[in-house]
Amino acid sequence: MTVDLTVSLAGIPLRNPVLTAAGPMSRDGATLVEAARGGVGGLVAKTVSVEPAQVPRPNMQTLDRGQTQSFLAVAMQSRIVQLERVKVQGAYGLLNHELWSDKPYQLWLEHEYPLAKQTGLSLIASLGYRPEELRKLAPLVQKAGVDGIEFSTHYLEANPEVFNQVAKTLKECVDIPIFAKMSPHVRDLTVFTRAVEHYVDGFVAINTLGPCLHVDIETGRPLLGGPGGVGWLSGPAIKPLAVRCVADIARGTSKPVVGVGGISTGGDAIEHIMCGATAVEVCTAAIVEGPAVYGRIAEGIRTFLSEHGYDSLEDIRGAALPHLPSAPLRLESRPPQVDEHACTGCGLCTRSCAYTAITVPAEKGKAVVDTDRCYGCGLCTSICPHRALSFEESS
Repeated sequence: MTVDLTVSLAGIPLRNPVLTAAGPMSRDGATLVEAARGGVGGLVAKTVSVEPAQVPRPNMQTLDRGQTQSFLAVAMQSRIVQLERVKVQGAYGLLNHELWSDKPYQLWLEHEYPLAKQTGLSLIASLGYRPEELRKLAPLVQKAGVDGIEFSTHYLEANPEVFNQVAKTLKECVDIPIFAKMSPHVRDLTVFTRAVEHYVDGFVAINTLGPCLHVDIETGRPLLGGPGGVGWLSGPAIKPLAVRCVADIARGTSKPVVGVGGISTGGDAIEHIMCGATAVEVCTAAIVEGPAVYGRIAEGIRTFLSEHGYDSLEDIRGAALPHLPSAPLRLESRPPQVDEHACTGCGLCTRSCAYTAITVPAEKGKAVVDTDRCYGCGLCTSICPHRALSFEESS
């Protein structure tokens, strides 16, 4: 079966739905060229502003070294998680005190954007932050040949009127597609979506989460070098938040949404797409693994679609949205069912059951659920590597 991974993002053609994200792995034209060689579907450059950033050092740390080693040891011992996947996960996240580009915008206009355009891939510039800055930069960036503009709300006041003014300014300055990159810190994303929807051609969700603090317990010092030692969290730890934000936006607009946050496998991208994303951006996984990750994720998407009999991303886009309940699924306990053909008796479910409701009797070698003890919490269904435990839900 031939699977079509091409995407039209507000009219911008992508060879597959995996984009770079504004960050260290899109910091200049040469890095974007490497992303293209790594199999990315389209390019998003690092955020540029009127003044170059003064970036504190050190500005990136994984969470955390001891936890990473423990996680690797457990994964390798149980052989449940592939080593490549664990390496990408690190220890569930990465903290950064990255800022916008430390290169002058003139250098981007004269060298970095033109170099990235030589790849033949669509290029989206990321700009920040205030209306007067965008009014100056946006026309210059469009003239440099970019195909769209993503504007960051990371440093804006969490006020719908401010977001509205920024989007309106951009719309007045350029005639290429513009995308609002939404912050996870706003209280109600639907309010902010409505505030800018008239002016934008799509949304990007989400930015990093924070500020957060991580301290080395051997020295008592923070691991990042910015003011207060704080940074912003990215990577697998924020994926559930990112997916929820994508779903919230997708349910409130007909315009395309780009999912960002915790994407390091094809399955992660599929989850975003099933919740309404048209495309995805990848940052942390590329930092940890290198630019080949883009192609690996794209191939993971292709494999999933092929194995499930889908022809294109349109077959699954938004597929999860009708299943998101407006009320609790149920309030009574319902124990999971055990597929004895799939169960290997590994015992992971028994160790993870807070209600001691699951055993693996030696004479049977299969999981057995005590229905009187079971609380129906569902943790075991997510722990089981063979999907041997599941709930039977009515359609």
